[in-house]
Amino acid sequence: MPLNERSLIGQEVAGYYIEDIVGKGGMAVVYLALDPRLSRRVALKILNPVLSVDDRFRQRFILESRTVASIEHPNIIPIYEANADADGVLYIAMRYVDGLDLRRLIYDRGPLPIAQANQIFAQVAAALDAAHAHDLIHRDVKPANILLAGDHVYLTDFGITKHRSSISGLTQTDQFIGTPRYMSPEQINKEHIDGRCDQYALACVVYEALSARLPFQRENDIALLWAHLAEQPTPLSHIRPELPPQVDAVMMRALAKSPEQRYATCTEFVGALRDAISGQPSDAAGFVPRQGLPSGPHPVHRSGAHAAPYSSGPPSGPHTGPPTGPPPSGPHTDPSSGPHSQPQFAAPFGQAAGAYRASAQPTHPTVPKKRPGRIPIVAATLVAAVAALALVAMIIMNHRSDTWSRYKTSAAAPLTFEYPADWTVRTHQDLFAVVSPHAQEFESLFVAGPGADWTRVSSIVSDEPDSAAGVYVQVSDTLDASGSSEQMKAKMEVLLPGQVDVGKPVPDQAGSSPATRFDGALHDPETGTRLGFVSYVIDRQPKTMLVMYFCAKATCDDATQTRIRQSVHVS
Repeated sequence: MPLNERSLIGQEVAGYYIEDIVGKGGMAVVYLALDPRLSRRVALKILNPVLSVDDRFRQRFILESRTVASIEHPNIIPIYEANADADGVLYIAMRYVDGLDLRRLIYDRGPLPIAQANQIFAQVAAALDAAHAHDLIHRDVKPANILLAGDHVYLTDFGITKHRSSISGLTQTDQFIGTPRYMSPEQINKEHIDGRCDQYALACVVYEALSARLPFQRENDIALLWAHLAEQPTPLSHIRPELPPQVDAVMMRALAKSPEQRYATCTEFVGALRDAISGQPSDAAGFVPRQGLPSGPHPVHRSGAHAAPYSSGPPSGPHTGPPTGPPPSGPHTDPSSGPHSQPQFAAPFGQAAGAYRASAQPTHPTVPKKRPGRIPIVAATLVAAVAALALVAMIIMNHRSDTWSRYKTSAAAPLTFEYPADWTVRTHQDLFAVVSPHAQEFESLFVAGPGADWTRVSSIVSDEPDSAAGVYVQVSDTLDASGSSEQMKAKMEVLLPGQVDVGKPVPDQAGSSPATRFDGALHDPETGTRLGFVSYVIDRQPKTMLVMYFCAKATCDDATQTRIRQSVHVS
């Protein structure tokens, strides 16, 4: 590999044609490249040649990169290939994401809005927990490795990972794997590490995203590493006063010097943080680290003021661009709800009748004879009008329920199927498709994976259970139409939000395609919200397809599910 990385532009490397540089660091350069075999652009990461000298490192790099490529998770950057070229230089070809990374977003905008930050953290935590479930540790979680494609988040740079059984934090070439600004104490001390070192790094990223400053800022790396080992950061509520002090306790636990004092998973940490921000009690409230943060009451302001970003960055202020996070969640308030005044026919009618009876010889005998009869006529007219409107509404609703549309095939969902015309389609890039009366809310739920925030969906299930239904479609390398319910449960819990219960497999049909049916449910352990589902796993090349109808009713095996299933046509 030439020393001048720009000299590769316009050249061919391992079958890829280099077009431009999109990023570089001390260990690798990332290029935008064209894969002519599939006519797609990729991010081609080429490692520093010095790393290829170590045979053990080279073998572990290729093996673990391929292991990452086998992890089916929407928030882990898809890896297409990992190998060494003819000269022995290591490379990874992965999905090219045309968007910002979190480092650039913080630098440009300062502290992130709470809603946007929560959405990002949940997706990163889900990706890390999925990797940890495969005994892989990222070891370099930092804002530059968190890519943002709109509301979707990818965690990247899994190419240099660390298996759980490894001990040293160094490669055979004596290079640290990690970034000192986000490195856990056990990593610095070259002790045994597990997924909790990634949780520490994620907590450093959270701190930076919410305050636009690092938890530890020192003049040199030695002082910085010492701070990670022995010091405590300034409480976030002191830097960003609108954050409640409960957030400080959660951060203290995630940033504990000892991994045993941290949360069991990254998702648990992010969930506790979300609860603390919303004012809910946290189990970290009584947590006291070996060196605790300054204690005392912290004033909570709701002004939304932002703290200054780090000194080397541009000055920041309130974020004036359009909101990028999801809308605030919580119970929906119907503007038409509340007490309604009903027309009071009885009292005026009684008063008029009494006045008529008390008058022996009225001056205008025709008036009292007409008045008592006019109100019943009005009432009867209103009743008839209401009945007519109800009939029209019923006809319209019946007509709408008989009107269906057809989903058009896409890379995310290579099939067509019918769905009620008043449902909305959301095809999320090339990852999945969801069709529902509340497609936006369910898209946000499914994209977040196991660490999803169910608040908005819980409100729908509570307030409008009949409309909490839809279809979810995804293609996957890991799903197996011949797998057992235990295998399906394990694989679904990586792909889907919440906890998954799955029944026994049943041979069935989805349209004209043979399929295996799995009935089950998704549960949110935080809110107790439940969504039942009827799913069909279709053995299709090159990837298996999952077609899932979900609902909030006692059973999802209804007429809508039947019609959708019968209308499936696999592309």
